[in-house]
Amino acid sequence: MINIICLGKIKEKYLNELIEDYQKRISKYHKINIIELKDENDLIIESKNLLKYVDAKDYCIVCDIEGEQMTSTELAKKIDDIFITNSTIDFIIGSSLGLDKSIKNRANLLLSFSNFTMPHGLFRGVLLEQIYRCFKINNNESYHK
Repeated sequence: MINIICLGKIKEKYLNELIEDYQKRISKYHKINIIELKDENDLIIESKNLLKYVDAKDYCIVCDIEGEQMTSTELAKKIDDIFITNSTIDFIIGSSLGLDKSIKNRANLLLSFSNFTMPHGLFRGVLLEQIYRCFKINNNESYHK
């Protein structure tokens, strides 16, 4: 299982279509669930709400600008390796406030996609595209270049 645990709803139709498209593509390889939580404008409350969805045995990847950067093939190998010992990967995306240290401390991996700041919905689409790319790479299917 892959859980994308995030704060806030996506309002833009074109971003929702992008997210739904990649969610559907990923579901051919693995079960994926997007959990949208309310933006609380309070890091402590948001952190408590996020952590309610992270089981102790889950592998937790927190998307954070200060995290490690990887290539798509490195991420694909990492995901493949994680699924050997863990049945669930949780990806956490924070709000515009960022993430409380309690979330970062829970992470098995802090992962950065860029030093750029991105709109929340666009980043969610990028994350889903990269997860899809990982499955294509790991299954030796054409897509990745």
